Amino acid sequence: MCRGALRSGNAFARSSWYLSSNVRLGAASLLTTSAFDANVPDAVPTIGLVVGLGNPEPRYRRTRHNAGQLVVERLAERLSLRFASKYAGRFTQGRGPGGPVSLLIPTTYMNLSGQSVSPAVGSLHLDLAQVIVVHDELDLPFGTVRGKVGGGPGGHNGLRSIQTSLGNPGFGRIRLGIGRPPAEFRGDQAAWVLGGFGETDDDVEQMIVRGVEMVEFALASGLDAAIATFHASEPGARRRARQDGAAVNEANDHTSDGG
Repeated sequence: MCRGALRSGNAFARSSWYLSSNVRLGAASLLTTSAFDANVPDAVPTIGLVVGLGNPEPRYRRTRHNAGQLVVERLAERLSLRFASKYAGRFTQGRGPGGPVSLLIPTTYMNLSGQSVSPAVGSLHLDLAQVIVVHDELDLPFGTVRGKVGGGPGGHNGLRSIQTSLGNPGFGRIRLGIGRPPAEFRGDQAAWVLGGFGETDDDVEQMIVRGVEMVEFALASGLDAAIATFHASEPGARRRARQDGAAVNEANDHTSDGG
């Protein structure tokens, strides 16, 4: 069973891999080697399987519901891995920043994702703490990337299928914000998630990049450390938000005074 712990003696090597490869990813990172190492605990569960959710047909490829699949495909490219058919999905194995890792993209439809994930988890003899599912998230603004462990499916049929098949919700998730439809959108929630991105290609690319960065960080030092790092506000972000709020309030005051 893949239950080994990351060795703290390899922390510098892992951080160097992440930072040097992050340059190739094409996004500026705020992380430093010292900050990365500070988040490496003495023992964390080794992530053994990363799952990217989506629908299999070409017409769904660049849709909001396939955001998780896009991230895992990009991760496979970065690790120079090729997919083959296995576990009712596209499957590959290789070495990531934290050691051996498997990637899986179910080729079932979204609401049957558990029929792919459960056999893979069983065959690989993994604990749920060693599994990360990457998926789209309606309840996050577009481009926001967040992690969590456990919890309900929140209306996501892919998560519901996986949770039902595994019999436990305790796997990790990396959530890619796609936002909820605007008031002027003509259609239901299903039409929104199955529709193509309305954002610019650059905005979609930034979301994919951020998703890959968080997965790689989790592979190197654990999902909890990735959550602590990627959920943290950038320096000065809260101060800027307060200033922006104060400016809006002042403008509203002037408007109400006829200014």
